[in-house]
Amino acid sequence: MFNKAIQELINHFKKLPGIGEINAQRFVFSVIKKGSDEQKKFGECLLNLDKNINYCPLCQGFSDHDLCEICNNKKRNSQQICVIENVFEIIPMEKTGIYTGVYHVLHGVLSPIDGIKPEDLKIKELLERIKKHSCTEIIFALSTTLEGEATVHYIKNLLPSHIKITHLARGLPTGASLEYADEITLRQALNDRK
Repeated sequence: MFNKAIQELINHFKKLPGIGEINAQRFVFSVIKKGSDEQKKFGECLLNLDKNINYCPLCQGFSDHDLCEICNNKKRNSQQICVIENVFEIIPMEKTGIYTGVYHVLHGVLSPIDGIKPEDLKIKELLERIKKHSCTEIIFALSTTLEGEATVHYIKNLLPSHIKITHLARGLPTGASLEYADEITLRQALNDRK
């Protein structure tokens, strides 16, 4: 239906999470409409992306400098580390405006089915960070999937006994009705009640 170059670009966009055929086509047509100057800038950004990405040696998040803004901020509580799966999960946590600790990005969760083992994650870096800095609390903010829970369990067994271990409360979202809640969510809501 389209020429080879257009179809190839559509296929690349479709590989992105949540992007189907129609959205991929819209993206490609939008890029085409931008003209050659914008296409070159877009292409250069993609070509140089790998070279321009730096990882913060402390939290394993993205950084423009040696340390990211959060790890470099002296007002943050460096003794409180929130462990998350992916970098983009920092954004909703920061939007709350109440978390003043720092983060550690694992870059995924354990998943034997997908071949993701402990050495594929940033667990070793977390343990080294805990040893070097006087960490007092680890807050787990991983997904409540089997993989997320297995990752929490695995890391908990590696942590020193003096560290306080917590996780984000789970249960009913604000505005939800009990009528539509499943029993696992209700059980968690009861266990995490205040």
